[in-house]
Formats: sequence, structure tokens, C-alpha cells
Amino acid sequence: MSETKDKPVIGWREWVALPELGITHIKAKVDTGARTSALHTFELETYHDKGAPMIRFKVHPRQGHQKPEVECHCQLLEQRWVADSGGHREERHVIVTELQIGLHHWPIEMTLTNRDSMKFRMLLGRTGMAEHFLVDPQLSYQLGPKPKRR
Repeated sequence: MSETKDKPVIGWREWVALPELGITHIKAKVDTGARTSALHTFELETYHDKGAPMIRFKVHPRQGHQKPEVECHCQLLEQRWVADSGGHREERHVIVTELQIGLHHWPIEMTLTNRDSMKFRMLLGRTGMAEHFLVDPQLSYQLGPKPKRR
């Protein structure tokens, strides 16, 4: 049996940050049925920097809005075949980046894909939150208030 004592509780959706990517807040759907986390991206471009595989991409962190547009650069971990909830397989780029929820932060693997038609621009899968939280599906936004619009 896993240790559950002293783990914070999060809800089925939370405000998170991806500080290494310059994303100060994005609404994430917490999905214990999904193995891997996913981020909505567009205009992906791979390149090499000093021999290391890199990727450049853009993110619209606010669902339903084209602004702001955040351009991100980071190391590319790999490409991996992923099955979505409908069973469709897609080859996706995979990165490792820091996830922050409230005062908690750690590195997670995240796939990059087009989630424009989805309600949430980010999906937090179970490997991204394993050993860090308990999930209560009746709750929302437990570890931080909605950021104020600037």
C-alpha cells in the first residue's frame, strides 16, 4: 500500500505553471486515466544546439484565446507513440520541464500536441503527479487561486 499521509489534495482541475517554458499559469485537467501529461502546442520546429536535440514551439495558455502567445525553447527528450482517449495513435515530441502547482514543483515528462479542440490546454497525467498528490474529483483549484488577468 502506498503512503498517503501528508500528501496535499488536488481537484480534477488546477492552475499550474511551467516556469522553464515561461508559462506563469495555465488551466490543467487532472486526469488519472492518462499516463502522460500533454500540452497544447503549435508551430513545432526541431533543431540542434551544440549537438543536443532541441524543440521550439508556441503555446496559447488561455483556452479560447489567441493571446498571449508564448514561444518556448527546450531540449527534446524523444519522440514517442501515444494513444489518446479515443484510441487514436499519434507520434508526439516529449520534453521534460518543471511543473509548479501552488508551492510544489518538480520535473515532469510532457508530450506536445494540438489540443485546440479540447476544453483544457494542458492535461496532467498520472506519472506527472504520482507520489505528490491525492486527487479528489469533487474539488477544483485547491492549490492556488485563479491568476488575476493583466
